[in-house]
Amino acid sequence: MKIKEITDAIENFAPLYMQESWDNSGMQVGDASRDITGVLLCTDVREDIIAEAIERGANLVISHHPLLFRGLKKIVGRTYQERIVALAIKNDIAIYCAHTNMDCACGGVNFKMAEKLGMNNVKVLSPQQNTLRKLVVMVPLEQAAEVEKAMCDAGAGRLGNYDHCSYRINGEGRYRALEGAEPFAGKLGEYHTEPETRIEVLVHKALCGKVVNAMIKAHPYEEPAFDIISLENEDKYAGLGVIGDIEPEDAHHFLERVKTAFEVKALRYSGNLNKTVSRVAMCGGSGVEFMGQAMSMGADVYITGDMKYHDFQGYENRIILADIGHYESEHYTKEIFYDIIQKKNPTFAVDFARSEKNQINYL
Repeated sequence: MKIKEITDAIENFAPLYMQESWDNSGMQVGDASRDITGVLLCTDVREDIIAEAIERGANLVISHHPLLFRGLKKIVGRTYQERIVALAIKNDIAIYCAHTNMDCACGGVNFKMAEKLGMNNVKVLSPQQNTLRKLVVMVPLEQAAEVEKAMCDAGAGRLGNYDHCSYRINGEGRYRALEGAEPFAGKLGEYHTEPETRIEVLVHKALCGKVVNAMIKAHPYEEPAFDIISLENEDKYAGLGVIGDIEPEDAHHFLERVKTAFEVKALRYSGNLNKTVSRVAMCGGSGVEFMGQAMSMGADVYITGDMKYHDFQGYENRIILADIGHYESEHYTKEIFYDIIQKKNPTFAVDFARSEKNQINYL
């Protein structure tokens, strides 16, 4: 199996275009066309994990957090990033990461957190905005199915757990072919009326170019008429954080269960524990900016990491805030990688890094 087959499977689950603008998900080091000898999964790429990959004969390391956020100007061993890159290249080890694209994907990091707590009715807490477009094209009736299939095969027409979604309405297209044209129907210099179907499909803005090219290639007209319309709809199937329900539970008992579920040694919280919890919001990693959305959507508890002292103040009577730590909230991402790879090839050698550990210690 090639490295690219594994990374493609991950990107089918969590496309790179879902990542935040500041992120650097994707291939970080190595050649994706090489054969894989083994895969090592981790949350952060460290020198001891590359050493473990060498020892275990794995030539692909997949992490949640990127090793590289910015370009390296030198590779002289001054920083841990430089040392890791040099060691990986020397030993033909590829490094790949899926960060905020995996955070934003439906079924990704935050959905895995919800699974660990047995939540139901889980929805995205902060949906992505300004990412959806509507592509509208007019096609002769007999070729409508072929053109629609080409667009959907290129990524259009996806809505939640459905694909090949479209809307059609029949009408008439009218035109006159001028000198130099090669019309699909009608004659040069004469007005022509053609029975047509208007096809409308949803498409992510990152896929518009690919979908339009597929449409033009399949379309019988020399000059197909089409529109790309920006939509104000939020993408409720992609975004950061989740919110959902649990069976009503004593708040103190719930936080104890959170500690167990995420292997938390010390949980920081604010708010009144003399209450019942039934609605929970959370965001893996650093998600303090979504606290307001959690409150507006009726959450009794909001769970995230990296909260500062003043973030806890002023909300004690409105919501329980719980900081479980950055690593603790995301280290189960490895399980998502594992499931994707096993589904791709159940017999393939893939393992969790034994040297993986939280870089933050508790005394």
